[in-house]
Amino acid sequence: MVNHQAFLEQYYSRLITLERRAPLTAETYRFEIRRFLAWLEQESYTLETADTQALFRYLEKRRTLDGIGSRSASKAIAILRSFFHFAIDENIRTDNPAALLEAPRRGRHLPAVLTPESVDQLLSMIDIETPWGLRDRALYELLYSTGLRVSEAAALDIRDIMFSEGLIRVKGKRSKERLVIFGVQAASWLKRYLAEARPLLAGSIPSFALFVGRTGKRLSRKGMWKNYAGLAITAGTSSKLHTLRHTFATELLARGADLRSVQELLGHADLTTTQIYTHVDVALLRESHRRYLPVMQEYTQDCRN
Repeated sequence: MVNHQAFLEQYYSRLITLERRAPLTAETYRFEIRRFLAWLEQESYTLETADTQALFRYLEKRRTLDGIGSRSASKAIAILRSFFHFAIDENIRTDNPAALLEAPRRGRHLPAVLTPESVDQLLSMIDIETPWGLRDRALYELLYSTGLRVSEAAALDIRDIMFSEGLIRVKGKRSKERLVIFGVQAASWLKRYLAEARPLLAGSIPSFALFVGRTGKRLSRKGMWKNYAGLAITAGTSSKLHTLRHTFATELLARGADLRSVQELLGHADLTTTQIYTHVDVALLRESHRRYLPVMQEYTQDCRN
């Protein structure tokens, strides 16, 4: 009988070293499998004896007791398939019981976006008289200007910013590097943050991190989310920090950027992931049509009369 904990750590090592999964992705996989293995032991299954029916029961438990939706269920199935594929490679199994599981159908959820005016109003509410406020203004301007993921922004070092070229060196998913353009507005706030705020926040603590917290250490993505959530409440909006990325992509496409260019800037491996923003653009057009159609109808009626 396989030692579940030891085998899980072997699987995690493979995700990091051979499959080159991002640390956050690998940790998500490990967390899901740890929960699955605990359930196996609770139900008197082993890694060798678990069949498709057992996996189905596990997923039902996740849906009913943990309340996961179709998106999380699909992710859990993908993780189980990956894990049992590893078990086959390690000669623990000869079959993959997760291969017969069907992912639930997911409805298409359009990402929320903000108007340029809403973004300007939101950012103007930041208290830039404090070093952390100035830091947040530079951070959010950068996210809005580049469409970076929050995790990518958190991982930035000072040396990744190339002001003379207007470029940022970004390490994306699976450690894939890309160069991203940032605008004049973001550059102005970044320079001001580096000159006025970062020295006060970093103090004497040596760090290459671009964005640092009040203790001088690298500002985590959770810290970034938390700070933005507070700002959103103050501004009376329900937007999330990731909304700035969605807004960036939607604005580019609305202004005529081609899909391939947006895909490259966002760091999407698959073009179909980027295509969701074309649907967002259509949704915005429909909303504009709905809002202004009564006016157009009234105008047309006046002309007829």
